[in-house]
This record gives sequence, structure tokens and C-alpha cells, in this order.
Amino acid sequence: MSQGLFELRKDAITGWWVATIIDRTFARERFATPAAQIDDRGDCFNCRLPPGDGIRLRTLKDFAFTVAGTEEEARTRSAAIAQVTIDDARAAGAWRTVVAPPGEHRPLHAVGNATIEGLLRRSRDEITVARNAGRTQHLQILQNWGAQAGARTNHLCFDLYDLPQIPHRVAEELGGAARFLIREGECPYCRLVREEVRRPDHLLYADDHAVAFAPYAGRSPFEVWVVPRRHDADFARATDSDLVATAEGLRRVLGRLAASLDGPPYNLVLHTAPLREQVDATYHWHWEIHPRLREIAGLELGTGLPVNPVSPEDAVEELRTGPAADMPPEHPGR
Repeated sequence: MSQGLFELRKDAITGWWVATIIDRTFARERFATPAAQIDDRGDCFNCRLPPGDGIRLRTLKDFAFTVAGTEEEARTRSAAIAQVTIDDARAAGAWRTVVAPPGEHRPLHAVGNATIEGLLRRSRDEITVARNAGRTQHLQILQNWGAQAGARTNHLCFDLYDLPQIPHRVAEELGGAARFLIREGECPYCRLVREEVRRPDHLLYADDHAVAFAPYAGRSPFEVWVVPRRHDADFARATDSDLVATAEGLRRVLGRLAASLDGPPYNLVLHTAPLREQVDATYHWHWEIHPRLREIAGLELGTGLPVNPVSPEDAVEELRTGPAADMPPEHPGR
């Protein structure tokens, strides 16, 4: 059998398919990719703006998005003319960043839990601010680490995008989770938390409050989710215990990735309830880690079918037995 056999796996929540390569021996040299630094010419804006010594909130753009046209115009006009002039475009949404203390250019796993918890806490609180403002639909929180992952700074920070619409990926999860609840009688993420702690080939970390695992239909190599055990759709309601457990889970997973893959670039993305939707029963906030280890090829562009060249099982085996195996022992799953 030649190497490169695709196993089609279905995401139980969204219904999307992923092509996972299952017959290829993992070759570390193909994927170990250090995060590239940003050339800031010795002037890091996040070190000096805004002034202060601790974790701060910096506004990069008061209005980062414009909405071109209305839904009615989109239905009645062709794509070629369903646009509006710049003067008529409606400004919406801000781009802000929660920045670590000045001089903090270390990766997230290296700064200690107190700083991680501080970044998470400020990000959590900003969701409430955005919801109370009532101007947008969704606050997207993420971290880009390394130039390959789209980072524009070497400073440790979380970006906050106040979006005038619900992102497609989140909308698909909302709909899929609602259908799963109707069909199965429980939140799909709660089931994942319960089942993944029993699967050593997927589980990376578990304590009394959170679980970190490689999803069965992961879209990217070494993709890992950190999911709270306690059901809640909205990260704005995360408790201090939730934040402590999430910080520890992120630290451990990112530490293992750094040790096994030479400190790779990655995107860390929060999936949480939209600002104006009531999805308490069906949705479940969680963080996703997507290392940026490869280029997207023609099959993915042509079909929209993600191709994962490292199976989640092989990724977990590498992370659990590789150079990071000497990390402090983890709490066992329940």
C-alpha cells in the first residue's frame, strides 16, 4: 500500500468532512517549524502603548469593518453591482488587543499561569463590554504567534475583533450543536469531554475543570481543543476556576508543542456564544489551537475539504512521548 491513504472523517458537530492521512509514518523534520520573529526595528508599540506596567487594552482601530450594502440589496442585485460607495458604507466593529506587560515577548506557555490567567480574564471581561454596547454581533478573541501565523508583533497579546456578523465557522457550530442536542439529548461538547478522557490516543491533559484533546476530525496537524467540563455557552461567564484550568491546559499543550516542534507558529482561537444569540442549552465555549505547519494545497482550495497530513492519534503519541514527556505530571481524567 502506497503512503498517502486518506481516511474521510466526519465532524460530529458541524457535519464537515476531513481527509486524514493515516498510513504515513510521522516525520518530525517535515513539521518542526520555529515561529518566525517580526522585524519591529527595535520599537515594539505594545511595550509602550498604552502606558502602564501591567496587562493593558490597546485600541488599534475604533472602526475596523464596513458593511457594504444591505441584505435586501444582496437579494435583488447581482454580485457585480451589490456594492455601496465608501461614503455610504456603515462603519462597525473595533480591533483591539489585550497586551501583556511591557517587555513580555516570550511565548504563552513560558510566561507562567498568572499572566495567562490575566490575559484570559481581561479578554473575558471585554465580551461583556461588547455585549452591553449592543453595536455588533460577535467578539472574536484570538492569538497569532509567529509571522507564519499572521502575527504583527513579537509582544504577547490577544487580539479582539468586534464583528458586525456571526462568523461562518461559529454559525456552523451553533447549528450543528443544536441539531446534535435535538437528536442525542445532550450538548455535543459535553459528550466529547466525557468520552475523550477515556481515549488515551486523543487525550493530552485533564483536571477537574478542563480537558485538552486532539479532535477525531481535526482539520490541521496537531490541532488541539481545550474544553471546560462545566457546560456554558458564553466565555463571559467563565469562573475563576475555569480560567485557572484553561490557563493550565493551554500552558501544558503549548509547552508540549514547543518541545516537540521547536516552538511552532500557531493560531489560538476562542469559540464562544455570539453577543446577541440565546444558545445557552446548545453551545459550549472552548479554545482551539491550530499550529501553522504547512501550506494549503490544491485539493483543499478546489474542494473545501481540509487535509490533515498527521492523524490526531499520531500527533498525540508524538506530544505525549516526545521531548515534552518530562513535563510535570498531569491530573488524571475522570
